[in-house]
Amino acid sequence: MDKKRVTIKKSCLLLLFAATLSFSGSYAQSVLTIEQALDIAEEHNPDLKASRLNLERYQQNVVAQRASLKSRFSLDLNPFNYSRSRRFDNRLSQWYTNETLNTSGTFMVSQPILLTDGEISLINTFGWQDNKSTVEGVDNSNKAFSNDLYLRLNQPIFTYNRSKMELQRIEFDYENAGIRYALQRLNTERSITNQFYAVYMAINNLAISREELENTEQSFEIIKNKVEADLSAKEELFQAELNLANAQSTVQERYVSLENAKDQLKQSLGMPLSEDIEVIAEIEVSPIAIDLDRVVQNGLSSRMEIRQREIDIELGELQMIQTKSLNEFKGDISLSVGIIGDHERLGNIYENPTQNPRVAISFTVPIFDWGEKKARIKAQKIAQTVAKLEQENLKVDIELDARQVWRRLENLRTQIDIAEKSVRNAQLTYDINLTRYREGDLTGMEISQFQTQLSNRKMAHAQALINYKIELLNLKILSLYDFEKDEPIVPIRELTDGNQ
Repeated sequence: MDKKRVTIKKSCLLLLFAATLSFSGSYAQSVLTIEQALDIAEEHNPDLKASRLNLERYQQNVVAQRASLKSRFSLDLNPFNYSRSRRFDNRLSQWYTNETLNTSGTFMVSQPILLTDGEISLINTFGWQDNKSTVEGVDNSNKAFSNDLYLRLNQPIFTYNRSKMELQRIEFDYENAGIRYALQRLNTERSITNQFYAVYMAINNLAISREELENTEQSFEIIKNKVEADLSAKEELFQAELNLANAQSTVQERYVSLENAKDQLKQSLGMPLSEDIEVIAEIEVSPIAIDLDRVVQNGLSSRMEIRQREIDIELGELQMIQTKSLNEFKGDISLSVGIIGDHERLGNIYENPTQNPRVAISFTVPIFDWGEKKARIKAQKIAQTVAKLEQENLKVDIELDARQVWRRLENLRTQIDIAEKSVRNAQLTYDINLTRYREGDLTGMEISQFQTQLSNRKMAHAQALINYKIELLNLKILSLYDFEKDEPIVPIRELTDGNQ
């Protein structure tokens, strides 16, 4: 009865595991390497796509701002305008009736001047009118064409160049967005790599659990035969049955963990969750010697976050100029020169032209602002000081992180050697004790402990290799240098080349 119960339980568990495997195999399966996973993430990772769209937005802002500094052409049309009104003439102290029908159009070409923040415009207004006035029963009328052509210059004085500052600000925003996108690419590479190796580790753990299940089944068959031959106590069969059930349960748990890890990876890659994937990787590593001073030097000279802090400082300088312009003394100069002509006949419109020069100068003179400008300048100086402190602290953090990762790498080199030796010793110990178990010198619980020890040592070895590769990636991101390939990483240049 006991043997039948064990056989039924074992069969049910194996059928359940086979069913889950057949269910997962019903979907098309994609086999991914780490390089393929990173390529997929480059196009479909949600965070990276958002960062790339944000970069394109700032790029279009730069294009628009530069386009706004080119010549602008405009045409305003008033095809029909009719009015009839009763008015009082203050000069003659009498009322008159005025009826007007006119049509006109204005063509203008304006060119901003980036160097001086001024604007020069060529303006031409052409029109026709039919004007009638009745004064004390006397009718007067005029029908004529008119054309007003003039050149106008508007120039602010005693103030900062707002056009140039706005262009600099937008270009800084675009550069900052490019840096954020490049950093997001590196962070995505780190995240995808971690999740990729999490799937790989889950596959490895599942394989180790299956191997442990096979060994446990062999142990179960050994003790079952001994019990049937009255060479071992029946209690040993109960322990072997328990060991087998635990091994089967571990396989199922590791399978569930694998599927969960796959879903996490697929989400980060932007792949459908229904698509089944497998990963393949080479985690055999050859630990390399890395010079700490070189790591720190590369980090301080190449890290994009330092450039971000420099941009913050430069933006602070622009903000200081703008703050100092509060309640400022400033002026505007407006100059224009041209001719205007009118005639009943279109061909004679400039028969008697009239020059129409215009000159206007205006000033804005501040008087008292209750200390607003002084306080805002002081606040901006504090903000600039904070930005410089953040830059210095960032350099210290970069060096600190580089040192810590370098130390972890050195420690992992030792751990890998220890883990390899531990696997060899655990395998040898298990093989020796398996022989003792077959001879009846060990109990089922004791052989189970040796099996668990072997499985743990194998998983620890695989994890040590993965940890080393991940820390090597972290060091590459921290220093922007690939020490495996012995070449620098320049994500900003890659980004620029991709946008051209």
